[in-house]
Amino acid sequence: MARLGYDDVAVAVPVTVPYQRFSNEGAHWFIGQAVRGLIERSGVAKEQIDGLCLSSFSLVPDTAVGVTQHLGLSPRWLDHIPTGGASGVMCLRRAARAVQVGDADIVACVAADTNHVDSFRQTLGGFSDFARDATYPYGSGGPNSVFAMITAHYMRKYGAQREDFGRIAVAQRQNALLNPNALFKKPLTLDQYMAARPIADPLHLFDCVMPCAGAEAFLVMKQERARDLGLDHVLVRGAIERHNAFSDDPVMVCGGWRKDRDDLYAQAGVGPADIDLLQSYDDYPVIVMMQFEDLGFCEKGEGPEFVRANTLTVDGSFPNNTGGGQLSAGQPGAAGGFMGLTETIRQLTGQAGDRAVAHAKLGLVAGFGMVTYDRCLCTGAVILGSSQ
Repeated sequence: MARLGYDDVAVAVPVTVPYQRFSNEGAHWFIGQAVRGLIERSGVAKEQIDGLCLSSFSLVPDTAVGVTQHLGLSPRWLDHIPTGGASGVMCLRRAARAVQVGDADIVACVAADTNHVDSFRQTLGGFSDFARDATYPYGSGGPNSVFAMITAHYMRKYGAQREDFGRIAVAQRQNALLNPNALFKKPLTLDQYMAARPIADPLHLFDCVMPCAGAEAFLVMKQERARDLGLDHVLVRGAIERHNAFSDDPVMVCGGWRKDRDDLYAQAGVGPADIDLLQSYDDYPVIVMMQFEDLGFCEKGEGPEFVRANTLTVDGSFPNNTGGGQLSAGQPGAAGGFMGLTETIRQLTGQAGDRAVAHAKLGLVAGFGMVTYDRCLCTGAVILGSSQ
């Protein structure tokens, strides 16, 4: 059965609450700052926001329902997305459908997390009983060990070298230096990447994201409403999501994007060669490389050669993670899954400043989240197009 398109759905008002390495504020505070930013930058009254889609790890035990009271919102449509790094794409998909059918006129999509000194360890301990019980008895736990296994397997299977992953990290750092919201302010060379201290073989320091606190948000509405409000906006051209894909693979080598990418491009009426910039989900470089393959920019196993043949900076042959991604901007919990969306809105509406990709009209944003003991379970992707 053919999927209903996302005709006339607009995405506008990208908001980033500046990241902090550590914060004494809670997730509620960061969510409140994001919603205030949406209101101030859009000119929309708080009472006009009648939809809310939220993602956060550190909001617990509260949910989106509690946030409505805390912030004085009264939405007629509400969702809380628990898919971590895939939540941005999935919030957008659900909000788009709500707007299409009239369940809401203006939906605020918000993700935020805090980061206290000890909160990352606490998050890992309470992240998944299923994954904890499968790994802790063996002295393992947390994402570094999982993605070390995935990275080592990929390297053996496809001949990737550490330098190939380094090219991804170095290019993203160069992009981040043009992003005022990025936490990393120093250039990174390939030699520095290679010489960094080991974390979990074969992962080294610059293969790993740095947890931080922060928030990302945007508004979803019909294009006519965005025009009436005078808001610069992009249009949703296509979107997909998939959960627990390729579950028979002993170790992850493919993400769910591969199952649905043809549908994604068919919705948008374009192909991979038409995409001007990619925001790949970058919890680890190997996953970025898998997205190059699984989204159709090269074939499976050709990721290493792809990064050798392309320049991944904003002025390069294949702009990827133009704001620096999580590897160089920081990983603000669930908000890391929104980062690619706010960055693409800025790129396609002339708000990217010095890191603007020249003549960009189409951007693809991918999401990836919810790591268990051997893979992540959630994948999604959206193609956004310029409204000009």
